[in-house]
Amino acid sequence: MSGKITLSVIKADVGGYVGHSSMHPDLMNAAEERLSNAFDKGLLIDYHVTRCGDDLELIMTHKNGLDNEKIHKLAWDTFVSCTEIAKELKLYGAGQDLLSDAFSGTVKGMGPGVAEMEFEERKSEPVIIFMADKTSPGAWNLPIYKIFADPFNTAGLVIDPSMHGGFKFEVVDVYEHKKIILSAPDEIYDLLMFIGAMRRFMIKNVYRKSDGEIAAAASTQKLSLIAGRYVGKDDPVLIVRCQSGLPAVGEVLEPFAFSHLVEGWMRGSHHGPLMPVPFYEANPSRFDGPPRVIAAGFQLCGGKLIGPRDLFDDPAFDEARKKANEIANYMRSHGPFEPHRLGLDDMEYTTMPQLMKKLEGRFVPE
Repeated sequence: MSGKITLSVIKADVGGYVGHSSMHPDLMNAAEERLSNAFDKGLLIDYHVTRCGDDLELIMTHKNGLDNEKIHKLAWDTFVSCTEIAKELKLYGAGQDLLSDAFSGTVKGMGPGVAEMEFEERKSEPVIIFMADKTSPGAWNLPIYKIFADPFNTAGLVIDPSMHGGFKFEVVDVYEHKKIILSAPDEIYDLLMFIGAMRRFMIKNVYRKSDGEIAAAASTQKLSLIAGRYVGKDDPVLIVRCQSGLPAVGEVLEPFAFSHLVEGWMRGSHHGPLMPVPFYEANPSRFDGPPRVIAAGFQLCGGKLIGPRDLFDDPAFDEARKKANEIANYMRSHGPFEPHRLGLDDMEYTTMPQLMKKLEGRFVPE
């Protein structure tokens, strides 16, 4: 197949089963039927429906380009249809990620998370789609940095001449709605100053410097900033292309052997370890967590999704899971105290405003 392929990953929490831990099969079946119909009509080249925790993930390939209205409306209508089923089943948080009553051309700004990229298929086109639950899009900053800028993680940065020039990072400021392009390795210190602040600055796209080829795309939507209140965690998605002048599959997976601390977990108000798990273990239930991440590997062939391979279903990640449980125990021992609970700035979308209003008359000069 000639011409560019668009890979779109669009997700939403449309209802949890039980609580926020997983997804009812009726919702998965309804989404499968919707995308199957779109495939039969020729809108999609291929698709795959999956879930991470209580988040419904729609993986779609097509030739309609980025931010395409038909593709985004397909996703929106699918989420709305699944929400109706969730309401009938009295599932928890039915449609909680759908922050609008009417579709307006794209799902961006309406609640669902979106990661998309458009590219010419190479001779071999391996991609990994990471999907997380109970965390925010800032969770991708550290792994993306390691994948594309850290030679201790990615040997190809040293060994592969086509990667030796490094990569460019598109970083967005989700509070000020601005973005900046920073280059590695020459601007690594500037890059780290921003992306180390994971709740405000997030990596959206990564490009190879030598030719501008897209290498990674992440969702950066923050639900609380859209809704003005806490409505659940953002549970982001990430697409990474691999091999042939880009990081190898093993290099892309390597950062997740370290269960780094992310925000999210219970009520979106706590720090906890990001645990890499196989598909069947993506059911966060201990204190609604700890946060989980799965990795679905595909070979693209003429836009067809060959896969997925469950890339974290590997004993090589057992130690990361063990360490994540140890970290979870340690963090939980702090109870409602920081740094387990998020700082007050992060609590502004939960109960803090109501509490301050209730007690404002009792604050007196010191």
